[in-house]
Formats: sequence, C-alpha cells, structure tokens
Amino acid sequence: MPKPIRMSRRMWAAAWAVLCAAGLAATAALNASSVPDQQLEKPVGTECAEYIADVEVRLAEAGQEGRGGEVLAFSRVRAGTENDCGEELRNHFGGAR
Repeated sequence: MPKPIRMSRRMWAAAWAVLCAAGLAATAALNASSVPDQQLEKPVGTECAEYIADVEVRLAEAGQEGRGGEVLAFSRVRAGTENDCGEELRNHFGGAR
C-alpha cells in the first residue's frame, strides 16, 4: 500500500488561501453580472409635480394636527391616459408593492 502524500501546514494554508481567493472572485463576478439594468426614470410632468407638492403639504398639515400623517390621494385624471399621476404618486411616496 502506497504511503499518502504528506503536506506541510504551509502548503495547506496556501491551498486554502487560493481556494478562498477563487471563491471571492467568483462571487464578485456573479454579483456583478446579476445587477439589474437601472431604468432611466422619466421626468415627472409639471401637473404631477404640483399635485405631489400639494399632497406633501396635506401630509405636513395632518402631521402637525396629530391626525397620523396619512392622506388619501387620487390621480386627477382617468387611469391610462398620458397625464395620469398615479405611477408618480406611488414612486414618490413608496407605495409600489
């Protein structure tokens, strides 16, 4: 029966370091490849910006009066039209679920 190859502690440490470095490099490569493309946000229209500012004022007033700081806001026009502010409201106030 052949004798097993004996490795010194330095060789074990070097092999372990090489494997760790390879694992870190592979992890970094996988993370870099899985980053989603950032979509360019279209600018908010002036009508929607004014409406969002109005809603923020209402929120501030409700917070000062101690009403919990919640205001229900609706888009001013029908959904699906060009001037619909619903998506902008969700994006601005973080209501997109």
